[in-house]
Amino acid sequence: MPYTPPDIWFPNLNIYFQRLPRVIFSIFGFEIYWYAVMIILGITCAALAAFWYAHKTGQKVGDYLDLLILGVVLAFIGLRVYYLIFNWDQYRGQPFFGVLFNLRGGGLAIYGGIIGALLAGIIISWRKKIPISTITDTAGPSLALGQAIGRIGNFFNREAFGGYTDNLFAMRIRADQAMYTTPELLEQAVDFGGVMYMQVHPTFLYEAVFNLLLFTALVIYRPYKRFDGEMIFLYMLGYGVARFFIEGLRTDQLIFFGTGLAASQIVSVIFVIFAAIMLLRGYMGWSKPTPAPVRRKRRRRRK
Repeated sequence: MPYTPPDIWFPNLNIYFQRLPRVIFSIFGFEIYWYAVMIILGITCAALAAFWYAHKTGQKVGDYLDLLILGVVLAFIGLRVYYLIFNWDQYRGQPFFGVLFNLRGGGLAIYGGIIGALLAGIIISWRKKIPISTITDTAGPSLALGQAIGRIGNFFNREAFGGYTDNLFAMRIRADQAMYTTPELLEQAVDFGGVMYMQVHPTFLYEAVFNLLLFTALVIYRPYKRFDGEMIFLYMLGYGVARFFIEGLRTDQLIFFGTGLAASQIVSVIFVIFAAIMLLRGYMGWSKPTPAPVRRKRRRRRK
């Protein structure tokens, strides 16, 4: 049987992935991508985590189902709008709504999704008369979980990687399959088995692992929170710091209006500063925590 060069491999870990498909299967010519499946799986797991905590604390799970529905809509709009704003030259002259809803054409930015999800939380808080701090403490950690799982979709899509590295987690990816390559990476490509490979930082993996650890830390800490709303600010602080450094490694940065600065690094700084101020405000005692509601058992009447 002839040898098939791997699509992706980690040479320093001796891990190989051969025949790694982007598409799972096709239905009447409509292709189902692993990228989309991982995003849906991430949303599902994030929702279940929020539902579980809402049920545990005696809240109405139905309120968070409404948040899920509205959040998915606004998050996907945010994902796309954020990308279009900082990459408009590529779509200039095309119908706005045509490119907005062309999700299969590629181009989603996670910060836009986060902003859309936060907006959904504000709307549900207003409509349901639920304190926004209650919603964010319940659903905030789920953002990190959803991102951790969704980032694996970048692995199947061969995207969201960084520049050259030879560290322990260095990843070699086929140059003819990679998305968003750079001349520098192509110049450094090496031949292996007749196939050209680029050796890069797997930044999607860095972010996935960090978000999983962040989710775990937030869930463990949540029973000991010092003020209402603390969870979302800890998430913003943690993710903002990590994303700032990870974004600096990436080769597919969205640039902030020709300044040469990565848009996501600017947003990361805004997230960190805002979160630090709000955390300081809370820790100084300007707001106090309220005990989480607990479902009470009904007493049976004696007949």
